Amino acid sequence: MMLKNRATQIYWFFLIAILFSCGGRSRVDVSHIDVNIAVERFDQALDSLQEDNIRVLNRRWMQQYGQFYEDYMQHMLEAGDPHDSIRLEAVLREVQATPDYRALKEEVARVFPDLSAQEAGLTDAFRRLKYYFPDIVVPRVISFFSGFAVQTPVGADYVGIGLDMFLGADSKFYPALRESIPYYLSRRFTPKNIVPRVVEAFIREELYPQDDLDVTLLQHMVYHGRVMYLLDSVLPDTPDTLKIGYTGEQLAWANRYERDIWAWFLQENLLYDADFNRIQKYIGEAPFTPELGERNESAPKLGVYIGWQIVRRYMERHPGTTLKELLDIKNAQVILDGARYRGR
Repeated sequence: MMLKNRATQIYWFFLIAILFSCGGRSRVDVSHIDVNIAVERFDQALDSLQEDNIRVLNRRWMQQYGQFYEDYMQHMLEAGDPHDSIRLEAVLREVQATPDYRALKEEVARVFPDLSAQEAGLTDAFRRLKYYFPDIVVPRVISFFSGFAVQTPVGADYVGIGLDMFLGADSKFYPALRESIPYYLSRRFTPKNIVPRVVEAFIREELYPQDDLDVTLLQHMVYHGRVMYLLDSVLPDTPDTLKIGYTGEQLAWANRYERDIWAWFLQENLLYDADFNRIQKYIGEAPFTPELGERNESAPKLGVYIGWQIVRRYMERHPGTTLKELLDIKNAQVILDGARYRGR
């Protein structure tokens, strides 16, 4: 493998450009689009919870927060069905009395006294989504904490923000969770990741869910590449590192060895491989890609990265294609052929 024989150096003179590169379509004016995201602070609403008012608040929150509240109590906090108020009251009394609950609530309040920056970023992103896809229904956005259970859940009419999963890479809570949340994931649990993760969750769950018939690596690559290209288009000021979840060094490595990565996929006959376990090595979360690089310095999710570059190249070669038309192309091979991608 060619990558094994090359010196693995980071070329800092172009790293800064990579960190702040933002691909995608030319900017569009979305100031006239009537979308304004105001995050509903359910995490702050929990401050009013006391032993003697649980049933009253339970009734109020079922009406106020609807499906989110039911999902939160049953599936995120795992406290029970809100309609069973007696059982729920007993569980919530125990939960709110624990030191861990109080410590986490205090830390969330300290890190996120307000979410104005995130509201501005989400407003701009959803205006752009509405510009490109006028028929979408903009969801409610609700913040919460759940003991590190879930980060950005998507429900029938909402997208949630699990603020305890964005406390900062150096949060005192994350080292104790290493068995379930390794460092290569928790380093991305920062406030700057809130907007791209919420937008990505909405795209993947509501706007453009993956087809169950996608089985080959190429199909997965092109699907993920289209999602990343949508992020390019609706988050024009967001660095590529935040979109894909790479460190600056990982993105520099992937850009430097892009041709070799593509050659590796071809050499190993990976594009049309339908072995899910094998495919996962190239599209799933990981600290690095084991087969590539010499000292575990390779970037992970290289199928996602290469799919992204394929879709970018396709759209460069077909500038008249709308985002909706891009998503409507069912055959991944059409995207690959139309991109004339050769590893760069």
